[in-house]
Amino acid sequence: MLTRDFLMKADCTTAFGAIEASLLWSAEQRAASLAATLACRPDNGPVWIFGYGSLMWNPALNYSESVTGTLVGWHRAFCLRLTAGRGSACQPGRMLALKEGGRTTGVAYRLPDDEIENELSLLWKREMITGCYLPTWCKLALDDGRTVNALVFIMDPRHPLYESDTSVQVIAPLIARASGPLGTNAQYLFSLEQELQKLGMPDDGLNELIHKVRLLVGGVNPPGLA
Repeated sequence: MLTRDFLMKADCTTAFGAIEASLLWSAEQRAASLAATLACRPDNGPVWIFGYGSLMWNPALNYSESVTGTLVGWHRAFCLRLTAGRGSACQPGRMLALKEGGRTTGVAYRLPDDEIENELSLLWKREMITGCYLPTWCKLALDDGRTVNALVFIMDPRHPLYESDTSVQVIAPLIARASGPLGTNAQYLFSLEQELQKLGMPDDGLNELIHKVRLLVGGVNPPGLA
């Protein structure tokens, strides 16, 4: 289970599994990325984080408010080769990211004004281990009618772990087989399915993948979804 306490104590060189040294970002690189992102902050209003994957059911953040919302212009795609966490170099899986086009529903979290840098530092330790995402400020339509600027982690297509082929026949067997220190790749997919159902956010683009992976792992959800 990826908990807040785990993230605070984690040694990034070992906690998530064996990560190729050339890909692993140092604490200094993460800090520089965070500083650059904050320098591009579009306004002095509240900082919102948009969760479209595990941040929806396991944010591990201190936040003042959470609201469901929709991001236009991007869609979910398992386009990140997963070699740590819930996969390994010898049995890689696929992790969720965002690719251009379509729309994505998820959960937005407003960070407390006096804890922004501490919370973002923890978030960078979780999401930017290899610098695979482009942290981007995007307009987000909240379901309560507000429009906010939210920080969104979008896949960097120039990253060595980026995979352009996200066809079900390619990625379903990878997700069904992969596992690592944080659990199985299939657990992640089924947790995503459960959370989307709970929030009333159907994502039809995932249905075929979920069905195929469930067949490959034996037709049942693995225990301990988190």
